[in-house]
Order: sequence, then C-alpha cells, then structure tokens
Amino acid sequence: MTSDKVGTSIAQPGGFSSGPTPIRPRVFVLSDLRLLREGVAAALSQQPTVEVVGASDLSAQPWGIAELAPDALLLDITVPGSLNLSEPIRNALPRAKVVCLGVAEIEPVVMACARAGVSGFVAPNGSVSDVLAAVHSAVRGDLVCSPRTAGILLNRVSALTAPRAVEDSSDALTQREREIARCVGEGLSNKQIAKALGIQSATVKNHVHSILGKLKMRRRIEIVAFSRRQATHSPDRIPENHKQRDSAMVHDRAAMDGDPTV
Repeated sequence: MTSDKVGTSIAQPGGFSSGPTPIRPRVFVLSDLRLLREGVAAALSQQPTVEVVGASDLSAQPWGIAELAPDALLLDITVPGSLNLSEPIRNALPRAKVVCLGVAEIEPVVMACARAGVSGFVAPNGSVSDVLAAVHSAVRGDLVCSPRTAGILLNRVSALTAPRAVEDSSDALTQREREIARCVGEGLSNKQIAKALGIQSATVKNHVHSILGKLKMRRRIEIVAFSRRQATHSPDRIPENHKQRDSAMVHDRAAMDGDPTV
C-alpha cells in the first residue's frame, strides 16, 4: 500500500547508482488531485516492473522526496503551475527523471514540458502501460511519446535549426551575390542595384534567382531578413549611394508581378 505523504517510504530507500539502469525503477507520484495520485500509485503498485516509494501533493519539498531516492517522478501537470516544480525537483534529484502525466498534445504544453527538462510524456488518455513505458524509457535515457508529440518536438527542432542551416548555406554565395544580397537588404530594386553596381538589370535578376536557390528561399523578403542578420556580423557596409528603402517596397514590387526576384 502506498503512502500519500513524503517521508513515509514503501520500501527501504536506496542511494542513486551510477551503474546500470535499474531493472525495477523506484517511482514517486506527485499530484494535487488526491484521487489521481492514489489511483496511479495503486495501479503501479500492482506492476512487478516498478516500485512505488511514495506519493504526495505538490506541497512536497524536493529534499523530502530525495530521501526516498526515486529513479523517476510522475508529475501531474493538469493543475496550473505544477510544471514549475520540475526545476527544483531536478536540482534536488539530479539523476531522477521527471515524467509528466496529462500532457495535452498541443505545442505550447509539449514545449513547456521540454523546456522544463521533462524526460517523459503521458497524454491525458494514457494507460498504465503508457506510464510504465514512459518510466522505463526515461530511466534508460530514451523517450517514448505519441506520434503527435514526437511531431511537435521534431517540428520545433527543425524550426530552431533552420536559421543556422541558412547561415551555413550562405558560404556558397559568391562575392557578387553577397553584395547584391546586401543591396536587397537595403530595399533597393533590381534597377537601383544595377545602376549602383554598373551592371545590367537582367544580370541582377539572375543573381537574385541564384541567391534564392542557394539559400533555399522563395521570396525576396527572405533575402532582406537574411542580409540584415548578416550585417550584424559583417564589417562590410553598403556604399553610401545605396540609400536605404523601406522593405515594404520589396513586398509591393514583388507582389505586382509575382516574381520574387524583381
């Protein structure tokens, strides 16, 4: 029978081990909903692959939980503010894994859990088997989650790495293309760029096409954003006769004929 208070251990607490992953992880349940924490603790107590060492509401002190040496903490995040406990818990129990219960499969919730350092996700409709899988995966250093949650995490990672990928692609630009990209960033039209650089407008247009392809972009305004990011890291300056234009002109000019290079 599990205890509902920190400090009452179900089994003799053991120290954290730096050795192999525990075959039977020690689990502690945290929830302000008594019915939920007692139900989860009771259900897991019937499972031979985990050991429930205690359960408590969210007023539990991390150091008190640490005395029970759990390998994983099941944190119910259906109560507002409960996710704030993740950091102090991880500080007090650096080797324990936090597995969140009741994780709605929407980006704000999933990403809040990820930022809090959560090691496992169980959806509101998750089963006891899902909880067990999340616990065992977390203590192994793996992650088991639904396809939707995985999609949210991967999309976010992709979005975060995309700017870096663009910066890396910029190495493929020629010196002339870099110069034209800087001019585009100033809001200059192709004709204005051609006049400033002493080349034909058609040549400028070809260069803009090449820049879009190399940077994997589709719109001229993306070159504007790219060149302005580059400007913060480059000592090069646009020639004085390149007067800065409002980038809205780029939108308007490109929208007139649907050509992103104009």
